[in-house]
Amino acid sequence: MSSVIEKKKQVVDEITEKFQASKTAVIVDYRGLDVAEVTDLRKQLRDEGIDFKVYKNTMTRRAVEAADLTELNETLVGPTALAFSNDDVVAPARIINDFAKKHQDLEIKGGVIEGKVASLDQMKELATLPNYEGMVSMLLSVLQAPVRNFAYVTKSVAEQKEEQGA
Repeated sequence: MSSVIEKKKQVVDEITEKFQASKTAVIVDYRGLDVAEVTDLRKQLRDEGIDFKVYKNTMTRRAVEAADLTELNETLVGPTALAFSNDDVVAPARIINDFAKKHQDLEIKGGVIEGKVASLDQMKELATLPNYEGMVSMLLSVLQAPVRNFAYVTKSVAEQKEEQGA
């Protein structure tokens, strides 16, 4: 087997492994972004532990077939880049969506969430969720509310008793 074919097979295997191992994969069209903008996007994603890379569509198609994600084939048209996250489900979609608000040329085409193909609408909905720390903060706030309300009621009852006693 020629070395070129062997290298392409390794790239397909690499993409397949990333699709299978990642919690979230976001497929984007980066057409129209200049090098500085793509570098800035890569830096933001890398800071969150997200792998962002441009692969050939033909190799990505072979990888999605190997990973049983063939529904993604229709999104693999034109300049395509992939963002993979192994840790945070929300972060890639959120960062790319925020970046796309400032740079109209960047467009989310679709993605994979927890091994299932997600539509463009589902990816945009995912992008609007807060990060992990934000969700934990919201949960703690909800859990603390009954205790806080009980403390307020107790305090007001104590103040009423003091006023009646004075």
